[in-house]
Amino acid sequence: MSADPEALEDQFHPAPSWLEKSCLVVCAVAIVAMAAIVFFEIVTRNLFHFSFEISDELGGYIIVGISFLSLPVCQVYRSYHHVQFVQNRLSPRMKALSHLIFDLLSLMFCLVLVWQLTRFVMSSYRSEDTAASLLATPLWIPQAAMPIGMVACSISLVRSVIGNFRRFLASGG
Repeated sequence: MSADPEALEDQFHPAPSWLEKSCLVVCAVAIVAMAAIVFFEIVTRNLFHFSFEISDELGGYIIVGISFLSLPVCQVYRSYHHVQFVQNRLSPRMKALSHLIFDLLSLMFCLVLVWQLTRFVMSSYRSEDTAASLLATPLWIPQAAMPIGMVACSISLVRSVIGNFRRFLASGG
């Protein structure tokens, strides 16, 4: 094993899997779709004095989807904030332990959110809630992105927990 703490961290940090890559592609496509919707809304309003009157609704759905589906991407690319002034003072073993504890707590939080968001979506599905708009979208459809994103984040966190546990063991005692 390498003695360099950063090399040790990189060695056990999970690389992006098909899950994170798929979420990244979906988010990229969603951003392009939202840009197209806004572009066409601007063009039709300014040139033809006509509004589709759905761009706000679709944009809101897309933002929710991106917010939740980007969570596993951020996890695997280590895009979340870290308290560096504390982490830099820790030994490699204690740094691995702190990451492990944080990932385990995050995983527990995500699993609670999966449970509650799934209950929320199922409630919308059973009550046949629809958006009070021209589209009358069944609300469970855009809401489904929330538990799906949290499940994907949970899977990415499990992979990080395994990597941090291996790093903790490899850093010795």
